[in-house]
Amino acid sequence: MPKAPPAMLLPEGAGLTHRGRVRTRNEDAILTDPGGTLWAVSDGMGGHGHGDIASDIVIDCLAGISDEDAGADPEGILVARIEHANAMVRQRAARMGGSTMGATVVALIMSRGMAHLAWVGDSRAYLHRHGTLRLLTRDHTLVQDLVERGEISPAEAAIHPQSHVVTRAVGGTPLVDVDSLHVPLAAGDWLLLCSDGLTACLDDPQIARMLQGADDPRDACRRLLTATLAAGAPDNVSVIAVRMAAP
Repeated sequence: MPKAPPAMLLPEGAGLTHRGRVRTRNEDAILTDPGGTLWAVSDGMGGHGHGDIASDIVIDCLAGISDEDAGADPEGILVARIEHANAMVRQRAARMGGSTMGATVVALIMSRGMAHLAWVGDSRAYLHRHGTLRLLTRDHTLVQDLVERGEISPAEAAIHPQSHVVTRAVGGTPLVDVDSLHVPLAAGDWLLLCSDGLTACLDDPQIARMLQGADDPRDACRRLLTATLAAGAPDNVSVIAVRMAAP
């Protein structure tokens, strides 16, 4: 791993979300931060009902993170807020007659030249550096478990009939298991957060080319969304692109 860069790096970011070509409503929600510190994508589990409510709860819980908390313990506060969101989603479901609702989430805090990530489910984070795209998160899905056990190949996973079955979700169980990590950043790096509506339509080389050719984060989001819509966009799609700029 490279050495941690200086804290003076300036994050520039943008986000877009769209219901796609098939779904009648958008159950994704995103959090964008003009200050460049806090970003998140949450994908409501529409198949369980009320997915838009669940994703909104997740984003509202993350939006309450203060600058002080973000700077003191970035990963700890992300995990704590996602755990709180889990309780809030379950409480809302109980008030609505026991309806099952849930959401995936990937959240990012930028602090002192480091990207701090926490996630649940199959919303993803990528790092794009010097033309190479690297997946930072691990999908919490049935097919990912099968791949890691050697029962199916990555190619088979992409077309598996249960490819969208998640094994973890915010609101799915009384206690949620949140993964987290941190990675040092350098000038010119891109960070990409997205729902699975993007990765179901675009492969890694396509995503890398669009980030490489983008003028700025807003242009990157527009390119990625346009390509996903052109590919049919059967699901809601959300994307956040953040570029690290030198001052």
